[in-house]
Amino acid sequence: MRRFMTWATIFCIFATALFAGTVVAQEPTPEPTIGTPAGEGIGIAYGARRQGEISDASPREVFVFEGLSGELLRLTLDIAEGDLAPVVLIVDQNGRMVKSAEAGGSLRLDPLRLPASGVYTIIVSRFGGSLGTTSGRYQLELDRLGASADSGSALRYGDSVIGEISRGEPQIYYTFRANRGDVLTMQMQRLSGDLDPFLQVTDGTGRILIENDEIIGSGSLDAAINSMIVDASGVYVIIASRWGGEAGNSAGDFLLTLDTAANSALGTSALLAVPIEPGQTVSGTLSDERYAQFYRFEGRRDDVVSIRMSRTSDGNLDGFLAIADASLRELSSNDDAGSSQNPAIENFVLPADGIYYIIATRYERANGTTRGGYMLQMENTGSVFSSVQTGSLRLEYGTSVVGYVDDNAPETLYAFQGQQGDIITLAMSRSDGNLDPFLSLLDGSMNVLASDDDGAGQQNARIDRFTLPATGVYYVRAARFTNPDGGIPTSGTYLLVLAQRFD
Repeated sequence: MRRFMTWATIFCIFATALFAGTVVAQEPTPEPTIGTPAGEGIGIAYGARRQGEISDASPREVFVFEGLSGELLRLTLDIAEGDLAPVVLIVDQNGRMVKSAEAGGSLRLDPLRLPASGVYTIIVSRFGGSLGTTSGRYQLELDRLGASADSGSALRYGDSVIGEISRGEPQIYYTFRANRGDVLTMQMQRLSGDLDPFLQVTDGTGRILIENDEIIGSGSLDAAINSMIVDASGVYVIIASRWGGEAGNSAGDFLLTLDTAANSALGTSALLAVPIEPGQTVSGTLSDERYAQFYRFEGRRDDVVSIRMSRTSDGNLDGFLAIADASLRELSSNDDAGSSQNPAIENFVLPADGIYYIIATRYERANGTTRGGYMLQMENTGSVFSSVQTGSLRLEYGTSVVGYVDDNAPETLYAFQGQQGDIITLAMSRSDGNLDPFLSLLDGSMNVLASDDDGAGQQNARIDRFTLPATGVYYVRAARFTNPDGGIPTSGTYLLVLAQRFD
């Protein structure tokens, strides 16, 4: 292994990328309103056009965008109507001036190089500002031309830069942000001179993850890294260098490209799972070569999710669905929903915060024989407890709680989530005092399904082996027996137990 870097060098490059602002590799520039030193602004994405108007009532308008260090941009302002003499200012997120221009009509800033990664503000005004006399409507466009080849520039997927390795600059550094599961490819091709290219990729700790000197069997000295799988989301550093680093003696121009590998690898495993958001519909195709497709989403404990997979017109696919936790332990699965061959997992309650995987496959998986296209949709309706009665306490299978009944608190309401067909046992036992426990099980509409006073003996209440009729929220009311003929109300401490039975 040839390693020409020092930790100090990597740290400086990584820190510059990390602290200069948000670095985004392939994400589009966000559209929403963003707070900036100049105030609130309208988001403008690369390639987008914004309409605006300068008048006595509105002598200034503000737009914001997110850019990367070293990006080369073109800003165009075309006058659509009026005699507007525009003035354009661009400032960084610290309020420092990056560029300014003014004209008697339409204007263009080309190229505009961003000095650092972060949020930038475009201020459109007129000559004289609030004291000016010109006005009119305009169209603003912001285009990305590419990335600078200067060391320290940040790249996005699909970028190509032309740089030079020389005696005075034997290594050039570029940063990029990648997400876990991204499959990357990069190439450093000699364009001139006797350059012997050498590529390295490091993580944020300066650890070299992968390196290449030449493409085996290519007959050239060009360097390439193919199908690099990103293990963790974060900022990474590409080192474009030469054989021997500072001790080397080759030099010349090079072309460096960074891109994602072909999508054929995405979804083939949990590591390469395709992100999916609630409400999103995705499509895919299963075959003997690829009989399963993995998707991933992030959920919170008690979220209710539903996943549906439907066969499209092509093929004879008999779909099969499974949902798994972060360790790939399958939590629920389904083959056929109703009378169709389309599987669905309905109203599944997530057991914990974290990453979950959806496995879209076919009946008998690897041993199956069906194939064809499908549509997949996921829904998340939020917490199962979002609409429970105010003041209800949380209860789970296999737990016990201690409570107290007296004149100030004659009853306590507990809520738990159950699945259709679950067999449960509830027990309420007196711990001290003269409490005569009374126990009730209610459905989500507060209808009493079962109740008991002395089922466990010695005035203790018990509802044994009750089968839940539907999936949803249920309530347990822990109270005291009230004698219809009167008498002194009882009080005291109790122990409440909820258990799921499998016998």
